[in-house]
Amino acid sequence: MVDSPEPPDTLTDPRELLLAYLDYYRDALLRKLDGMSEHDLRTSRLPSGWTPLALLKHLAFVERRWLRWGFAAEHVDPIWGESDPGTGTWSVAAEESTEEIRALFLDECVRSRTIVAGAELHESARSGGGFNPPDHHPALTWILFHMLQEYARHVGQLDVVRELADGTTGE
Repeated sequence: MVDSPEPPDTLTDPRELLLAYLDYYRDALLRKLDGMSEHDLRTSRLPSGWTPLALLKHLAFVERRWLRWGFAAEHVDPIWGESDPGTGTWSVAAEESTEEIRALFLDECVRSRTIVAGAELHESARSGGGFNPPDHHPALTWILFHMLQEYARHVGQLDVVRELADGTTGE
């Protein structure tokens, strides 16, 4: 696994810094998955049962829920497509390929970047978005910080899973 540097410590524009760190964690997620065998991508090593591939799918839907459905108020389906309907846990169907899940993630990231590029950090989520209660309209900056902490947490969890799977450690 090749380490990728954090955004430079000279970056001081809040928007640029926030977006650079979000991309840093998106890239870190993919780097940690690179080189894992198909078996390891689909095998859980934790009592909760999630797999590395299911985590990637989950984060694709995080992008979809928070930015397309939530902030931009797009009508998208499915919203919770990473969860098994019977158990509610993250899952990847046997017929879903690793390439499909990776493409889904990359596509949702592109769509998220497009939405963010067309908005200011102080803008509130549009009416009709997926927030509850319906009159709740968080600012884009809050949504992006929430996503950043979610990525940081999940990438840290993936660090442990990757080390358990094949001993690989690193950024």
